[in-house]
Amino acid sequence: MDRARHPDLVNDVDEVLITEEQIRAKVAELGAMLSRDYEGRTVVLVSVLKGSLPFMADLMRAISIPAQIDLMEVSSYGGTATETSGLVRILKDLSSSIDGRDVLIVEDIIDTGLTLNYLLRYLRGKNPRSLRICALLDKPARRLVEISIDYRGFTIPDKFVVGYGLDYGELYRNLPFIAVLKPEVYSAS
Repeated sequence: MDRARHPDLVNDVDEVLITEEQIRAKVAELGAMLSRDYEGRTVVLVSVLKGSLPFMADLMRAISIPAQIDLMEVSSYGGTATETSGLVRILKDLSSSIDGRDVLIVEDIIDTGLTLNYLLRYLRGKNPRSLRICALLDKPARRLVEISIDYRGFTIPDKFVVGYGLDYGELYRNLPFIAVLKPEVYSAS
């Protein structure tokens, strides 16, 4: 991103793909499904930092069963600002054991699936009782590996999106909706 250019959170948006109201309704729907599916159990929500934080915060408030949270931070490196390489480093691991626990990975977006595929293999090695995925956004047009998504919010087209935790250059995460940036915002860098 050109540091001389000051980002304009409103005018940099080309289109709003998913409104704040649509997100709120979908999170409530997913929370009800999770509460029903995990009834009688305690689920461990694992957020993959940083993008999924707003989604996990809203999702855990929409769940009516006991839930614990844990955080992981992974880095896909070797790609560009808008592409992932699938080469993954774990920057922050879980702080508690998931051995014998019901674990739900909470993701903001699944596109190529490379990072999540790595994470699934890694977490399975920690012997959880169950391991499922809840993703707000699914971008199947970019999928390179098969990923089974247990709980899906929205399927989106192959567009570069920001907002509700998703960023470009660490900015735009605070938009309350999912938006497509104007191409000139990210193509100039």
